[in-house]
Amino acid sequence: MKDRFGLGWRPELAAGILTHLDRIDIVEVIADDYFDAGRSKRRALKTLANQVPVALHGVTLGLASSIPVELNRLRQTARLVEEIQPEFWSEHLAFVRGGAIEIGHLAAPPRTAATIDGAARNLAAANAIVGALPLVENIATLIDPPGSTLSEADWTRDILAAANCELLLDLHNLYANSVNFGFDPYHFIDRIPQETIRAIHLAGGRWINAKASDERRLLDDHLHDVPQAVYDLLEYIGAKTSHPLTVILERDGRYPPIEVLLNQLDRARGALRRGRAKQQTKAVSEAA
Repeated sequence: MKDRFGLGWRPELAAGILTHLDRIDIVEVIADDYFDAGRSKRRALKTLANQVPVALHGVTLGLASSIPVELNRLRQTARLVEEIQPEFWSEHLAFVRGGAIEIGHLAAPPRTAATIDGAARNLAAANAIVGALPLVENIATLIDPPGSTLSEADWTRDILAAANCELLLDLHNLYANSVNFGFDPYHFIDRIPQETIRAIHLAGGRWINAKASDERRLLDDHLHDVPQAVYDLLEYIGAKTSHPLTVILERDGRYPPIEVLLNQLDRARGALRRGRAKQQTKAVSEAA
């Protein structure tokens, strides 16, 4: 199996994606958009899955929490997975509700033993109900979670070990957190067992000013092109891993012409290919 490169499925991009399936290996669909969808919308998704490999991506489970995941949402996910038969499904290491109150966005929990245990329990429930573990995704945050006792890298690594699951590594989320909170994103990658990294998200963002200070924060808004720093991280991963990866470019608005997004996919192909070449060169050198 080879590395695969694809786009997040959005209605605004549908025509461009379907016209260029020769340059797109896979599409990623937001699962929650189809939980309450009518027959025609779900039928259209099944038709899409017959044309191109599909991955399902969840956004509302809130797995990384001491609060138990909602079983009804897991059952909805299970029905969709059974119906669509995706290549894989994924969710975020985030919490999204507390005390039955929906907070409306993906929030970073305190990185503690308690949230590791909670995430492991929630992932076990997801596996039991859906029939497969999701790939779990690191998230971007503008606020370093108070009460944390672990680094983001160690917390993520420990959840992967506790739940025996694999990682969807969002490189722009990683890059944004690294510049916002002053850590080395390459060290983060080194701390993660390389065999657990199975998929990659690419995206872009913008700088914003903090209202209470002169500090700037990098906001992961999915409205801008992928920065060079993210391609550099992808190249590094190519040099660290030998198994096939699935790379998805996310764009949620301010959509450019499809050719611009396809060119970004080509840049991603080039970055991963350069990393693979470095790995091969190193292996030959060490064998000599």
